[in-house]
This record gives sequence, C-alpha cells and structure tokens, in this order.
Amino acid sequence: MLPQDKVDKLEMILAKSSGKVAFVGDGINDAPVLARADVGIAMGGLGSDAAIEAADVVIMNDEPSKIADAMRVARKTLRIVKQNIVFAIGVKVLVLLLGALGFASMGDAVFADVGVTVIAVLNAMRCLRVKKLNE
Repeated sequence: MLPQDKVDKLEMILAKSSGKVAFVGDGINDAPVLARADVGIAMGGLGSDAAIEAADVVIMNDEPSKIADAMRVARKTLRIVKQNIVFAIGVKVLVLLLGALGFASMGDAVFADVGVTVIAVLNAMRCLRVKKLNE
C-alpha cells in the first residue's frame, strides 16, 4: 500500500470509530499514517527517521508482544502520576490551611514541600519496576 492509501484507510476507520485508533507499522513509508493515528507505533529500529519521529511509541525490535508491555508501562505511569498530583496538592492545601490558621510556620511549609517532592520522586521510581509479559 502507498502511504496516502494507508492514510485514507485510517481516515475511514477514524470516521467509523468512536474510540482511539492505534496504527502499528514497520516504519517504512508509514510516517504520515503514524502521525495521523491517535497512537502511532513504529516497530523496529530500522524504520525511517521520519517514521520514528512521527510515531508516539517506537518498539526497537520486531516483537509485537512489546506493545502490551508498553501499554502496561503507560498505564502504571499514568496511575503513579495521578497519585503524585493528588498527594502533592493535598499536602500543599493542608499546609496552606494550617498556615492560615496559625498552626504551621514558613519552616513547616518548606519542610512539607521538600518532603512531598522526595516522596513523589520515590513513588515515581516505581515506574521502573514493571513486570513484562514473559517474566
């Protein structure tokens, strides 16, 4: 298929679909369709630089099972980011209220801010421990 034919076919699928559409390509002549898809996945590091640049995800080998691993990493990362945001905002609002009521000093606020940052970084490090399908 020519690159424009792939884009036209994807446009038809996008028009019919109400959800997200992912396109998986080998990276050769796939740059336009990878850029147009909701999620573009280029397989293999031997694809063109344009396709690798256009893709949202690049799997460096030709193992389709790595797509499931990438999705697992993405879900876990998003969950951890949301946890960190809720935790940081919660602590900051609590310290702000305590400070406004006279129960927290500037030093307490600085300590809480640094503490939230350290805890958020440690929590984010959990992203490094994602189990792969074949383990």
